Amino acid sequence: MREFWIIFRQSFVTKAKTKSFFITTLIMVAGIFLFANLPGLINTASKWIGDGEEDKVLVLDDSGVLMERLQQQLKLNEEEITIELANETKEQLEKQVEAEKIDAFIELHLDASQTIQATYTSASSVDQYLPSSLQDALQTIQTEVKAEQLSLSADEVATLFAPIHFEKQNISASAKSEDELNQARVLVYVLMFVIYFAVIIYSSMIATEVATEKSSRVMEILISSVSPVKHMFAKVLGIGLLGIVQILIYGAAGFIAYKVSSIGEENDFSAFFSLENLQVSTLVYAVIFFLLGYFLYATLAALLGSLVSRTEDVQQMIMPMSLLVVAAFIIAATGLGNPELGYLKIASFVPFFAPLVMFLRVGMLDLPLWEPLLSIAIMVVTIAVLGWFGAKVYRGGVLMYGPSRSLKDLKKAIQLGKE
Repeated sequence: MREFWIIFRQSFVTKAKTKSFFITTLIMVAGIFLFANLPGLINTASKWIGDGEEDKVLVLDDSGVLMERLQQQLKLNEEEITIELANETKEQLEKQVEAEKIDAFIELHLDASQTIQATYTSASSVDQYLPSSLQDALQTIQTEVKAEQLSLSADEVATLFAPIHFEKQNISASAKSEDELNQARVLVYVLMFVIYFAVIIYSSMIATEVATEKSSRVMEILISSVSPVKHMFAKVLGIGLLGIVQILIYGAAGFIAYKVSSIGEENDFSAFFSLENLQVSTLVYAVIFFLLGYFLYATLAALLGSLVSRTEDVQQMIMPMSLLVVAAFIIAATGLGNPELGYLKIASFVPFFAPLVMFLRVGMLDLPLWEPLLSIAIMVVTIAVLGWFGAKVYRGGVLMYGPSRSLKDLKKAIQLGKE
C-alpha cells in the first residue's frame, strides 16, 4: 500500500501546485463574486457610460387625445420613457430615423369604432422593451376608452379583470409545497451543473495525466515498482480528492459572495434562492451521486487514457464517454419542469445516467426509499465491474505505444495484460 499512497499523494500534490490549477481556481472564485454582484455592477456601469438615460420617443397624434393619456399611463406604469409631440411629418421623421438622429417615433390614431391604431417605427427591431412598454400602456388606454363607451365605472372595469383564486393543494403528508419545490428545483439545477462539469473536467484530467506519463515514458519506470492496478486507482482517488477540494473552495466562495451581496436585501430574488426549507437528505444524495458519478466516469477515463500514447489523442478517445455525460445532462434537464415523466424513471436506473437523473428525481419528488437505493446499488456494481475490467485493460494499455485505433485497442490491451 505504500506505493499506492505515494502515487496518490503525487497525483494530488503535483496537480495542486500547478499554475493552471491555481489560476483556474482564482478565476472561478473571482467569477463567482462578479456574478453575485452583477446587478450592482451593471447599474454602476450604466451611470458611467450614460446608458441610464430615459428613452425618448416622438409621437404623431392625429386624435388629439391619446398623447396626453399615453404620457399619464407611462408615469403610472413607472416606465422611464419620455414622449414628445412631433412637429414634423411622417416622411421627415422616417428620414431622421434613417439618419439615426432619433431612435423611434410612433403614430397614434383612433378609428371610427374608437379602436387605437398605433404604428411604431425604428431603425431596427432589436430593442423589444420600448415597443412592448408602449403597447402595454396603449392597451390599458384602449380598455379605458371602451369602458367610457359602455358607460362603465372604474370599479366595474376592475371587476372584469379581477384574477381568480387558484390554490394548489397536496394531500400527501410528505409532498413538497410550491416554495419547497421551487427551491429544490434551483438546488438540483445548480448541483446538476456541478456534477456535470466535475465529471467532464476531472475525468478528462485523469485520462490526460495517464497519457502524459505514457508519452514521456515515465510509465515504464512506474510499473516496474508498482502494479498498474494500484497506479490506476491511485490516480483516480488523487485527482478525485483534488476535485473535491476545488469544489469546496467554489462552494465557500459562492456562500460568502451570496451573503455579502444580499446584506439588507430581503426581496423575492433572495427568498427564491433561500435554503431555509432545504432538506438534509437532498444534500446527502447530492454528495452520494456526485462521488458515484465521478468514480464511474473516472475509472472509465483512466481505462481509455491508458490506450493512447499521445495527449493529442485523449479527447478523441474519451469522446464516447463525454457524449454519455452530455446525454445524461440533457435527459435530466428536460425533467426539471416535470420530473415524473416515464423515461426519466427508466433513465434513473441506467448507471451512466443515474448520477444526474436519479438525483433530479430524488431531489424534487417524494420517492420510496428503494428507488434511490436500487440506483445506488446498480452504480456501485457497475463501478466494481468497470474497475475489474478497467484493471485488465489498464495493465496492458499502459505498455501500448504507437498510433491509437480508438476502441479497437481494447482487445490488444487485454491480451498484452495477460502476458
